[in-house]
Amino acid sequence: MAADPRVASLRPDVIVPVPMQRSRIRARGYNQAELLARRLGRLRNIRVEATALRRVTDTPPQARAKSDAERERQVRGAFAGSDAVTGLRVLLVDDVATTGSTLRECAAALVAAGASEVSALVLAREV
Repeated sequence: MAADPRVASLRPDVIVPVPMQRSRIRARGYNQAELLARRLGRLRNIRVEATALRRVTDTPPQARAKSDAERERQVRGAFAGSDAVTGLRVLLVDDVATTGSTLRECAAALVAAGASEVSALVLAREV
């Protein structure tokens, strides 16, 4: 991974991947966001807390949503953070961002759980 100056300027205490639904992990065999988070954690020597954020409701794939508003509705309240992030600066990692709805919901759940700051990093952005 190349050192992007914007990423290098972040000083997270912990890295948290966006969680996948269990059924999708079973079908795929892995969570790509978690793989990215673990690699970044090793490169930057930052702890990864893969269980600090969890899905509390199953949601349909975001790629199938017909509108931005539908994407927001699909993920509203779908995540919960744990006290593992209390007082910490969190770097939220996902593979792809479309509208940012998932990232916003995840960040809100982490802040509600006590994170002092949440930044997000994605590998790709749908345009």
